[in-house]
Amino acid sequence: MKNILITGSKGQLGSEIKDISDNYPEYRFFFTDIDELDLTDKHAVTTFFQDNKIDICINCAAYTAVDKAEDEKVPALKINRDTVETLAKNCNDHNSLLIHISTDYVFNGRNYKPYSEEDIPSPESYYGLTKLKGEKAAFANNNNTVIIRTSWLYSKYGNNFVKTMLRLGNEKDKIGVVADQIGTPTYAGDLATAIMEIVKQNNQPIKEIYHYSNEGAISWYDFAKAVMKIKNLNCKVNPIESKDFPAKANRPFYSVLNKSKIKKDFNMEIPYWLDSLKKVLTQL
Repeated sequence: MKNILITGSKGQLGSEIKDISDNYPEYRFFFTDIDELDLTDKHAVTTFFQDNKIDICINCAAYTAVDKAEDEKVPALKINRDTVETLAKNCNDHNSLLIHISTDYVFNGRNYKPYSEEDIPSPESYYGLTKLKGEKAAFANNNNTVIIRTSWLYSKYGNNFVKTMLRLGNEKDKIGVVADQIGTPTYAGDLATAIMEIVKQNNQPIKEIYHYSNEGAISWYDFAKAVMKIKNLNCKVNPIESKDFPAKANRPFYSVLNKSKIKKDFNMEIPYWLDSLKKVLTQL
């Protein structure tokens, strides 16, 4: 039986992995968050790996406050780069697989077609920069590493765009939502299943980047409209431009991810964004 460490287990992705963990009785899961394992404590991480003989580490922990990161540079870098380095080094010491979750924000959003794993990252925000540094730290310190870049994550857990739209839809008659940023929502439950497929199918050292989101491409405006329609909320959604919704950090205007590599390598079928959204909204 292989031992799997899940970091950031109380976040959206970690919670979704926990929900499906009973489907994988061949693995022993260790679900940790900062209360169980402080990733900034290098000695604690080393001890945890030794005591629990970790074979696979799925790193869902991250500093994700995109705008705050512009001011809180030290904690953002510590969590998104330094803790990744610590995990990678421990994985390397134990010949363990590291699966590290990254983001579409490593790209500048000026592409004209979906981003592939070969496209050169060029983050526009400090958050994106710290996530890119985390990717590099993972690869530099462990030869058995999978990096998964994803986008627009949502679920029934935590704070996310879908929950915000539901709240606003019940509180307001009309809202403005950005219509000039294009990407793809990702249901964290679909990503959790994809990660476990990689765990099951991979049986040799690997060093690869993969892109994963749901299928399709929409704007935040389209996303909001779909939420209101599915839940029959009488809230009018008006399209606005990014310049009318000023934020501290720049967002990529186009960050659709090309998923052909992960589909080919793991024979993976990826659900369409609207189908997954409908599924989640039955739970909210």
